[in-house]
Amino acid sequence: MANTQRERPLSPHLQVYSPLINMVMSIIHRVTGVALYAGTILLAWWLAALASGPAYFSYVADIFGSLPGRIVLLGYTWALMHHMLGGLRHFVWDTGWGYDLKTVDRLSWGTIVGSLVLTAAIWFMALR
Repeated sequence: MANTQRERPLSPHLQVYSPLINMVMSIIHRVTGVALYAGTILLAWWLAALASGPAYFSYVADIFGSLPGRIVLLGYTWALMHHMLGGLRHFVWDTGWGYDLKTVDRLSWGTIVGSLVLTAAIWFMALR
């Protein structure tokens, strides 16, 4: 037991790996889940203001209608669309389809593009 330290290679870490789209999508899916949790608190606040009466609802609506409020709502909309499409991507994988790398990459990019398009469409319809 003179030398108990073994010479083993160290496990690589994030500074060694170049980020793959699927790795980034996994992280973003988790982050959007947390954002949706926080955003649901804002939704509950809005509903409580609605039930409280016109004066308080007007106050909350003014906050959500301000530029920072709209940026938060835009982010919430994108997080919702991205998380929804990411969930559908996982559902497709649960069926046993789409495990080859080409399809994984296509589904990942489709989730990004789809979430941006759906967010833009929702906000376009909302601001008309």
